[in-house]
Amino acid sequence: MYQFWDKKSEEEIKEVVFNALENNVNYDEQNILGIPASYLDKNVFNQDASFLKDAPFLSTLIKNPNHIGCHTLGTSESFFAGTQEIERDLIKICAHDILNGDDDKYDGYVASGGTEANLQAIWIYRNYFKQEKGLKNEEICIITSSDNHYSMDKAGNVFSMPVQKVEVTENGRFITEESVQAAVDIQKANGVKAFVVVANMMTTMFGSIDEPEFYSTVLERDGFDYFIHVDGAFGGFYFPFSQKEHDLDFRNPKISSVTLDAHKMAQAPYGTGIFVIRKDLMHYANTKEASYVEGEDYTLIGSRSGANAIAVWMILSKYGPFGWMEKIFILQKRTAWMCERLDELKVKYYRHPSSNIITIKSEFITPEIAKKYGLVPDNHHAPKWNKIVIMDHVTIERLSELVEELK
Repeated sequence: MYQFWDKKSEEEIKEVVFNALENNVNYDEQNILGIPASYLDKNVFNQDASFLKDAPFLSTLIKNPNHIGCHTLGTSESFFAGTQEIERDLIKICAHDILNGDDDKYDGYVASGGTEANLQAIWIYRNYFKQEKGLKNEEICIITSSDNHYSMDKAGNVFSMPVQKVEVTENGRFITEESVQAAVDIQKANGVKAFVVVANMMTTMFGSIDEPEFYSTVLERDGFDYFIHVDGAFGGFYFPFSQKEHDLDFRNPKISSVTLDAHKMAQAPYGTGIFVIRKDLMHYANTKEASYVEGEDYTLIGSRSGANAIAVWMILSKYGPFGWMEKIFILQKRTAWMCERLDELKVKYYRHPSSNIITIKSEFITPEIAKKYGLVPDNHHAPKWNKIVIMDHVTIERLSELVEELK
């Protein structure tokens, strides 16, 4: 079932990471003169600390590998080949074992976050439509639900593309075929000829899920070219384990790319978004002018820390797939417990049954309670909803304190 993802002991994890660092450039022993890179400054960061021998992530930070480029495409900067191999393994785990992709039929890299990964997808598809179909920016529309992450609006700004929102139901937070058709009709009248669909795998505010078939049905019926990208920045490391059967991974041939965000549910250091895309599309983002970079550069971010990729690989290797399933199972049970308490109190809320986000109608939450418990509003100026996110530290004991206040 899991081809690339297995559970490893602490010693095995250390062995893999330290061996990878040995296969990276060694500035102390090699006479490397031509690259603008080195270890972290020794005058500030102690590289002789005894605990580093048992700290593979911190050791990687100190060694400071640059993972510029996309390592699933072949040639990359050979100075950092050791840790790049771990990043390739991480992409295999995400693409194949989590997102059900076919062997070696994907590309990807560790981005700076979900925002960059979403922009990477939209950048690629915009360039495809411009290069292959001769379309102008204003003829290519980003279409997504009104509960979308703000990165889609940012992408529209950065890439000079129109953004069209699809209305969702107020209490169910789902799109419909009719609401997609209404949104498409608006852009059809504006002269749009192709669409970049961003379907949500757990929205940031509600944890809600989009049905991608509504998009494909409408766009195919109306004769539009399109790509579907899945924004799983929140749900990528959660939803595939809480709901096995769904249409938001590579089992669906109409899904071309997916964003996962390890610095949310995987609790990796910030700066660990993951972008995965089907083969033969990544080259539309190639910057050939990066000729001094071995393998050139296909990413928005350019230079990036290899330590972030190591961190995510370590987390997934420590748990293994079955340990990860159990982690999500526990969070699901905690979320269900809280929903039962809210039902007893007749507090109105939204929760997708496969999500760990509970979003409560703001009339049931005083500003004092929201502040005390760090409940996040949908809008800081005029909140209609406040959300709870059930993370590892959000135990039933802590939730019960909020329950008592809500009584």
